[in-house]
Amino acid sequence: MLRFGYDAKRLFNNFTGLGNYSRTLLKNLSNYYPNHAYFLFSPKIERKPETKLFTSSVSFSLYNPNRYQRPLWRSYGIRYALKRHKIQLYHGLSNELPIGLSSTGIKSVVTIHDLVFKHRPDYYPLIDRTVYDLKFRYACQKADAIVAISESTKNDIINFYQIPAEKIRVIYQSCDERFMQEKSAKLIDQILAKYQLPSEFMLYVGTITERKNLLGIVQAMAILPPSLRIPLVVIGKGKEYKAQVVQFLQREGLSKLVIFTQVDNDDLPVIFQKASIFLYPSRLEGFGIPVIEALFSGTPVISSRASSLPEAAGPASWLVNPEEPAQITAGIERILEDATFRKNMIESGFQYAQSFKGEVVTEEMMDLYERILGLA
Repeated sequence: MLRFGYDAKRLFNNFTGLGNYSRTLLKNLSNYYPNHAYFLFSPKIERKPETKLFTSSVSFSLYNPNRYQRPLWRSYGIRYALKRHKIQLYHGLSNELPIGLSSTGIKSVVTIHDLVFKHRPDYYPLIDRTVYDLKFRYACQKADAIVAISESTKNDIINFYQIPAEKIRVIYQSCDERFMQEKSAKLIDQILAKYQLPSEFMLYVGTITERKNLLGIVQAMAILPPSLRIPLVVIGKGKEYKAQVVQFLQREGLSKLVIFTQVDNDDLPVIFQKASIFLYPSRLEGFGIPVIEALFSGTPVISSRASSLPEAAGPASWLVNPEEPAQITAGIERILEDATFRKNMIESGFQYAQSFKGEVVTEEMMDLYERILGLA
């Protein structure tokens, strides 16, 4: 039995991208490799439905410090807890490692999700960029191995931090198995009624920020023929950029066509499966996990040619220049008007998504762990 430790801050306290990555990976590790011990270290443990498995299952041991230790615990104090629990390998799941971990003799892996702040510093305050750069660079230099969640991120790590390519392993993400299970017509009708959603709609899921490019989507809707303007359901939160989108919709008389809402995580797979098209023309991503959620759901994807998104979306998706709304419009028209094309997108996209199944990517992760520990 091997003893693995994990930075579980995002697992217990983040309920979007980084948190989903952590929860899916740990759930799959415990399912496919139940004979090992998994220790979750977090300064704070949020008890929600999404974290129930990790607080109740015997597969996981939890450790969190008292409130006086929390401020610098993840960077320094955690080392003593790792040694006390005889951790053999520690995995920093969200871009960072404790300072001085290498001096303890504990092997380490860090997952680097993206270096968006290096490409687009204008998206981040100076203090955030500075802290990210220090933490990410340190983790890449000190880790025994780096997991990049895409080839695009691997190339960024090499180019920005001069890390040797052989130190980096690309291991893709999976998504929750709920997206892989076909939902009944009865359940779909119940969920649509619960959120007062129409029977036909396009879907956007993600934070509403400039990088994610929701404005480009609604600009594309504005130039659609009126007969093809089916509603757009937007699931995500936003502030200033969302206000820009709302202003555009009001100006173009399209406000009634866009439904902003929040849904329970358990209901999200149903909405993915019911959507006519999933729209994700982001400008920059480390990977783009909502794209594979859509592919597993049997929903055609319109995404972007930028950064990692062609890797996530695959050859059957409609890829656009995110700065050209007319390309998004063309994709919507083709998918809605050409039933054969749409069917081929769905079937080919689902087949492509099989390479992201939990068993596949989890085996790759365990192989990396064993190699670092000298067991493979």
